Amino acid sequence: MNWYEKIKKWYAAGYWTQAMVQDAVDKGKISREQAAEITGG
Repeated sequence: MNWYEKIKKWYAAGYWTQAMVQDAVDKGKISREQAAEITGG
């Protein structure tokens, strides 16, 4: 499982916040586009 799949799963389960997803973008784990897909924004 890659970072995108993990973060998507964690966000959907309520374990991650939108800020945490953005932090993953800042750290280069996922792209901005992937973050938008995960958070719906």
